[in-house]
Amino acid sequence: MGIQKIQLTNFTVFEELEIEFCQGINIFIGENGTGKTHLMKLLYAACKAMHPKVSFSQKIVQTFRPDDFRIGRLVKRKPGVSSATVNIDAQKENDDITKSIAIGFSTKTQKWEATVTGEESWEQAFLAVESTFIPAKEILSNAYNLPSANEKNNVDFDDTYIDIIHSAKVNISRGPDTKSKQPLLNRLENMLDGKVYFDPAKDQFYITGRAEKSKLEFNLVAEGIRKIALLWQLVKNGTLEKGSILFWDEPETNINPRNIPFIVDMLLELQERGVQIFISTHDYTLSKCFDIKARENSVLTFHSLYKTTDQGVRCESSEKFKNIEKNDIRDAFIQLYHDEIEKELES
Repeated sequence: MGIQKIQLTNFTVFEELEIEFCQGINIFIGENGTGKTHLMKLLYAACKAMHPKVSFSQKIVQTFRPDDFRIGRLVKRKPGVSSATVNIDAQKENDDITKSIAIGFSTKTQKWEATVTGEESWEQAFLAVESTFIPAKEILSNAYNLPSANEKNNVDFDDTYIDIIHSAKVNISRGPDTKSKQPLLNRLENMLDGKVYFDPAKDQFYITGRAEKSKLEFNLVAEGIRKIALLWQLVKNGTLEKGSILFWDEPETNINPRNIPFIVDMLLELQERGVQIFISTHDYTLSKCFDIKARENSVLTFHSLYKTTDQGVRCESSEKFKNIEKNDIRDAFIQLYHDEIEKELES
């Protein structure tokens, strides 16, 4: 299964926008406030709505968490604008038929009582599809009783944080690891120097050392290592299998730069195994690594979001990072290089 396209009208920072996606890795870049995470949350909500028990409109509200859970607050704040629409297209693997799910609502819409079309056929076509959203901030170290506390309104986390805890806990692929999965796990274990262990009785995650029989609490491990550990857990429990969809918000956050190439290699391999991937990033090293490390069978597209004075946020897409014209990450890196040269000449 693959998400093909999204069309938005007057949704949050967007006035009118249409983006076509590749079946491999889709990389959102752009300055803060251009809606990178908003796009991924919308796509993720649509993926979760593939399950009959999940409403597209309610999942949008639970993922964005607007005041009073009113979806109408997601309409773009602009004089004369009172309604928003979103349409998402997807296609089943080895099937030429495209399915669509759409939603429309206004500033007066109460709660999540929006108008949704295509939801039933969307569910029937993609019921078995797994989707995962990894937020920018690591959350497994705080997994203890968090979903229950969130339900009772003792804490306030959007569904991306709650869902990733559930995804990490549940083992989808029971039985021994397949031969194709084991090499991925081995490489992640080398970085972790161990494996991930979930203790159901304590409702806590640990990293178990390979050299000695020990386990270390997640909150005692550097956040960058916890991100690697989460990736290991998702591969191990069968969440990231062929046909699944992964969303990862700023994977470079708290990751040592020397580990960035490894993350890129892992994402490229998951794509080659049939996982469609969406990531957002502000990092030059991560973006450039995709350009350098892309293999012959790699499929990836960069989507650069940028602000305009008269049309809201627009998008420029290219298969190569170096070919993006509206590229604030590259421009900032070049400016830093020029500043360094100028400083050296002055001294």
